[in-house]
Amino acid sequence: MIVLGIETSCDETAAAVVNADRRILANEVFSQIDEHTPFGGVVPEVAARAHLDLIDGVIETTIEKAGITLDDLDAVAATGGPGLIGGVLVGTMTAKAIAAVKGCPFIAVNHLEGHALTARLTDDVTFPYLLLLVSGGHCQLLVVKGVGNYKRLGTTIDDALGEAFDKTAKMLGLGFPGGPAVERTATAGDGQRFSLPRPLMGRPGADFSFSGLKTKVRQTIEGLPPGDLQEQDVADLCASFQVAAGDVLADRVGNAMAIFQDLHPDTDQPVLVVAGGVAANQVLRHRLQSLSSEQGFHFIAPPPNLCTDNGAMIAWAGIERLRLGDTDSMNFRPRPRWPLDPDAPPALGGNGAAGAKA
Repeated sequence: MIVLGIETSCDETAAAVVNADRRILANEVFSQIDEHTPFGGVVPEVAARAHLDLIDGVIETTIEKAGITLDDLDAVAATGGPGLIGGVLVGTMTAKAIAAVKGCPFIAVNHLEGHALTARLTDDVTFPYLLLLVSGGHCQLLVVKGVGNYKRLGTTIDDALGEAFDKTAKMLGLGFPGGPAVERTATAGDGQRFSLPRPLMGRPGADFSFSGLKTKVRQTIEGLPPGDLQEQDVADLCASFQVAAGDVLADRVGNAMAIFQDLHPDTDQPVLVVAGGVAANQVLRHRLQSLSSEQGFHFIAPPPNLCTDNGAMIAWAGIERLRLGDTDSMNFRPRPRWPLDPDAPPALGGNGAAGAKA
C-alpha cells in the first residue's frame, strides 16, 4: 500500500510518499519563509499563490525521489482542513485531480489528525495514548483512542503557544519564524532574570492560556531603559519566556496525565506523545520528557522535521484511514475549522465567550 500525501494548510508546500510498512519513500517540504518574512508573518493570499506556483514541482520531485510513478499509488491524501482555506483548496484540488485521473481513492485528512498519528508512523504507538498537540494555531491535550476517535481534555482559551512564540519574537525584533529564533536566542540568556506569569498554573483541568504571558513580555520590554534593546536583554527575555512556557506545559500536562490514568486505568505503559511545530523545541521536549519519567509515562516526540508541517504525516494518516476503508468523495469541501473532538464543549475565555481556538 503506497499513498501520496499533500500538505498545504499554511506556509509549507509539502508532499511525501509513504508505504504501509511505515517507510517514508520521499518527503519534500518547500518553505515559504522568504515570501512571508517581509510581512513579519504568514499572509494567507501570498501563501495560496505560492502553493499554486510550487505544488506541481514539489509533487513531481517527490514521486521521482520515491522511485515510483503515479500509477503505483493506492490513494492520494491531502490536508482538507483546518488551515488557511486558500492553501487547503490548492492541495485538495490537486489531490482530487490526481486521484480522478489515476482512478484511485481520494482521502481528505484532518491536519490535526496528521500530527496526532505521526507517532504511529515513527514509533508504532498503540492506542490509546495521551497527546499534546502544540503549534502556531493549536494547543490541545487529547486522548487518542483510535483513528478518528479523540477525546479533548484541554485546549487554549486564547492564544496558542506557537503564536505566543511568534509574537514574542516579533516584539524583540528577532524576525520570522519566531519559534526557532526565540529558542536560539534563549541559549545565551538567563531564564530567571525576568519574572513572567504562568497563566492557569496550579488550577484544576488541562486548559491553557498564553495571552497574559505574551502581554507581560510586551510590558517588560516597555519597562526597560529607552533606546534599542540590548542583546543580553533580548536573550534573557527569550530564556525567561521559554522557562515560563515550560512551567505551564508541565503543569497542564501533569493534570492531563492524571485524567488519562483515571480514564484508562488498565493501560500497562501510558504514553505521552508531543506533536506539532512547537514540539521541535528541544528545551520544552526535555522538560516534558522529565515530567513523563516522574509520572511513569513513556515519552515520544517525532523527529523535528516530522513535528513541523509535512506531507509524510498526511500520507500516513491516509494509510490509516485507507486500511479502514474510509475514503472521501470528490464532493468533499475543504474546512477552515475541523475539530478532532466535535463533541467537546467550546473553550471559554475570561469573558465567558468562546475562545479563539475553540
